[in-house]
Amino acid sequence: MKIEDVKDRVMQCTNCELYKSKKNYVFGEGDTSAKIMFIGEAPGFNEDESGRPFVGRAGKIFDELLASVNLKRGDIYICNILKCRPPNNRDPTPTEIAACTPYLTAQIDLIKPKVICTLGNYATKFVMRKFNLKDKLESISRVHGKVFKSVDLYGTTEIIPFYHPAVATYTPEMKDVLLKDFKLLEERK
Repeated sequence: MKIEDVKDRVMQCTNCELYKSKKNYVFGEGDTSAKIMFIGEAPGFNEDESGRPFVGRAGKIFDELLASVNLKRGDIYICNILKCRPPNNRDPTPTEIAACTPYLTAQIDLIKPKVICTLGNYATKFVMRKFNLKDKLESISRVHGKVFKSVDLYGTTEIIPFYHPAVATYTPEMKDVLLKDFKLLEERK
């Protein structure tokens, strides 16, 4: 299977009710052989309009965070747990997460990143469970900026939880926390 095959499946997905209210599926983008993968929660209004991840206000902050460690979108891969926008940007439901995460798992399996950066609680919970780190799972306020290692037959994957960049749109001083946490990526590029 190739990443295009997974994208084709997403573009026809009707596994949950979100496909009925979305404008665009938001699959993900970037280097499909990237060493670093970012995983967010779900598309927002701007992402739903454009079909691209992280293009709204949080996306501008995300781009600044990448630039702070000399990374560009073309250097990484970025996607979300959900591929459709929940109405009114509400939190994803367990049913929606269960319906959509097989696509995310396929993206991870095909890209094989060495570092997975989770953005926010939902992404962190899913990835920590997937990589058998659920015993280390705490709220994002406790695990942000920490490096967790998962070892399997394919090698070591580092999981680094971050606050979601949207937090800095509501609480501007959180941008300093994000900038500090992103420094962890300088030695992992």
